[in-house]
Amino acid sequence: MTIDEDADRYRAPALDKGLDILELLAATADGLSQAEIAKALDRTPNEIYRMLDRLVRRNYVRRTQEDRYEITLKLFELAHARPPMSRMISQAMPVLRSFALKAEQAVHLVVQDRNILVVIAQVDGPGYWNVSIRVGSRIGLVNTGSGHVFLAFATPEERRLMLEEQDIGSPEKMPKGLEARLEGVREQGYETMPSAQVSGVSNLSVPIFGPLGSVIAVLTCPYTQRLDKLDAPNMNAVLKLLQQAGQEISQRSAS
Repeated sequence: MTIDEDADRYRAPALDKGLDILELLAATADGLSQAEIAKALDRTPNEIYRMLDRLVRRNYVRRTQEDRYEITLKLFELAHARPPMSRMISQAMPVLRSFALKAEQAVHLVVQDRNILVVIAQVDGPGYWNVSIRVGSRIGLVNTGSGHVFLAFATPEERRLMLEEQDIGSPEKMPKGLEARLEGVREQGYETMPSAQVSGVSNLSVPIFGPLGSVIAVLTCPYTQRLDKLDAPNMNAVLKLLQQAGQEISQRSAS
């Protein structure tokens, strides 16, 4: 029996239909009508009516006043209910809050889930303004400090798989100069780079190590120079605070 035949043998059409709807709505900012969902999935409205009704009743999807459907946060809550993830967040949050207060900068924690980088915790710095990223955001692999740290500490095989998931291909097709940069990140134990998304921001990133010595998360500070506070820690001081925070979280994760 081939792989395709084996997959067909264990098909669950109703489950596939529900997952198709969830994945479609997760990629849509403003929600979709029943007709738009049916068209996008190449199905008739009647085919998806019952599935939409069940998803609404189970609180995975909500129906808006404009008669559109949008995904709720239930899946996000379920993901965070996993004991390892919940434990990491609870251990990291006091450290993140302490760092943000001392550094006067925002900070976030990133994990890798099926070669996708996801922000699982974030703390704003003190004051009325911040450069920060929302919890639940997916971020890039080759154009962020967090991604560089994950790549730098990955094995060659892990790196190849991570890059393939990003549609970049094999390591020899990495952006020019990236492989040498990753070696530098691994040697020095952190990454500092200008943000590829926001002008004037420098991403400072350090690894979080698990009990077996592998990188299980990355701590990143989107550093911005404070022009309104001359006594605020400079970038070198913030990097040292970030390294201390990363070491503390690593110790907590290993215990």
